[in-house]
Parts: sequence; C-alpha cells; structure tokens
Amino acid sequence: MNNYDVKQEVTDKYSLRGRVFHKLREDILNGKYEEHEELKEVTIGEELGVSRTPVREAFRQLELEGLIQIIPNKGAYVTGITEKDVKDIYMIRSLLEGLCARWATEHITKEQLEEMEENVYLAKFHAAKGHMEQIAELDNRFHEILYEACNSKMLEHQLKDFHAYVLRVRRKTLANQVRGTASNEEHEKIMEAIKAHDADSAEKLAHQHMINAYENMVKNGLHEAYANKKLPSKPNA
Repeated sequence: MNNYDVKQEVTDKYSLRGRVFHKLREDILNGKYEEHEELKEVTIGEELGVSRTPVREAFRQLELEGLIQIIPNKGAYVTGITEKDVKDIYMIRSLLEGLCARWATEHITKEQLEEMEENVYLAKFHAAKGHMEQIAELDNRFHEILYEACNSKMLEHQLKDFHAYVLRVRRKTLANQVRGTASNEEHEKIMEAIKAHDADSAEKLAHQHMINAYENMVKNGLHEAYANKKLPSKPNA
C-alpha cells in the first residue's frame, strides 16, 4: 500500500481537502490513473491517510475542472483531458504565451536570460545526440523560465496549469527529433526577440510557436491517442 500521508505535509499551504485535490489532480495529469479508470473513495482515503470526506470533496472539485466524471449509482471515473480540450488549450495558450513573451521583454532578469540562453544551447547539444528525453525536459524548463520572466503571478499560474494539462499527451506525440530541433530553434528566436526588447516580435513568435506545437501534435498522433475511448454510460432513468 502507498505510504503517502497527506496529513504529514505540515508545510503545505492548502487545507486537507485542498491537499487531497492537488495530489489527485497531479496523479491524474501525470498518468497514475488511466482514462476511464474508476476512483474509489475508500481506497484513495486509505492511500492518502484521510477519511472519505475530503476525498469526496476533492472529487467534486475535480469534476468542476473536468478531470473526472461522477456518474450517479456508478462511481467517479477519470476523464482527463479530451482531444477538444487539447485544441482549446493550445489556442488559448497561443494568445497567453504571446502576451507572456511581450511582458518578458520588459521584466526578464539578467539571471533568467542567462538561464534561457543556456537552455537553448543545451537543447542544441542534446538534439545533435538524439537525446529526446533531455530535449523534452529542457523544452518544459524553457517555458517555465518564460512564465517566470513575465512578472505576473496570475499569468504564470494560468500558463503553468495549461502546460500541466497537456503534458501527458505531449509525451505521446512529441517523440520526434525533427520537431524537437524545430521547437528549440523557435525558442531561440523568441529568446533573441526578448533579448532585443522587441515586444511585437516576441509576442508573434511565441504565439506561432504554440500553433506549430499543436499542428505537430495533430500530425504525430493526437487523434489516434484519443481514438475509441468512451466513458461508462450513465444508468437509465
């Protein structure tokens, strides 16, 4: 049995219900629970060391976020992120990342810019070696640096949430060295625009980067990743 005890996380800023919610949310997005898998209150409560009440409350919040579906008289089932959700997220991200890059031209620190430059350099090195796992990690970190550099906690929080939502499906469709190299080249152009304090170019490049990323996902298996997946049907009235 999992020995993870939510109650022991005394430094966590969230309530007990909040900690259960964030743990389950992370597990769903990281793929611990498969799509359409049933989540059982008793089992999860035992794994996390809590009663059924905070688990039930977390379920309600997860349903509001669209990550699970509670079917009366049947149970709670993981829905995760749908194919349409992925498209919606990337279209929204294309606008928000553009705004993020624009603001980063004004607020990026010397340290953040240096880390961004190092990130691009390392991604080039690993691309030449065909190290796809390292490229994926560096890709994630590039966007984190960009989010931090915009100097807006609201925008940073929203973008990090969207990034987490699609991370699992990105892993399914982005194991492609050609796209990894192209993505890093786009990162470099965004970085150079930010470095030059060219807000218009930074915004346009970051916007197009997200459009390119989504189109690549479609080309490399997004539809197939969601094919033939159905939730259990609701009981008859």
